[in-house]
Amino acid sequence: MKQQEIFERLHAKHGGAVTDFQAGAKDPWCKVDPARLVEVCRTLRDDPELDMKFLENLTGVDYPKTNEIAVVYHFTSYGKRHDFCMKAMLDREDPSVETLSGLWQCARYNERECYDLLGVIFEGHPDLRRVLLPDDWEGYPLRKDFTEKDDYHGIPTVRPNPIDLFAIKAKGKA
Repeated sequence: MKQQEIFERLHAKHGGAVTDFQAGAKDPWCKVDPARLVEVCRTLRDDPELDMKFLENLTGVDYPKTNEIAVVYHFTSYGKRHDFCMKAMLDREDPSVETLSGLWQCARYNERECYDLLGVIFEGHPDLRRVLLPDDWEGYPLRKDFTEKDDYHGIPTVRPNPIDLFAIKAKGKA
């Protein structure tokens, strides 16, 4: 099944919860209403014609100009040999969406990473805590307005540019 057909099947069943199919994108995608995400994803997984048994990837993208964070979901059906991509657009000031960990166990780690780096809250997640950064880290480094502090507990976070070091070393030899 092609992505356009998958979108049409979801739109026929869920109406306005699945909109704005971007067929011309390099990786075609559509928007999904965050309030109905689990319902739509259950259809992706359980509909025998869709058979999306695998949540391939889940990530986030910060869009400060529109005040949104997109949670991007990539699904795959090995049996049907097709895939599909959806984006849940969340309010950047309070990014929150229900967890998919009840449908796909692999969502647990990816949701923790998205929480850790972008601050997205996955409601109902069984263990939503930082996974890459220390528990006392301040801010979300994948947000485009994130400003890195000069140090973390006395450890420098900024390193010199290796090209600058090479230029200094080369200048000393001249």
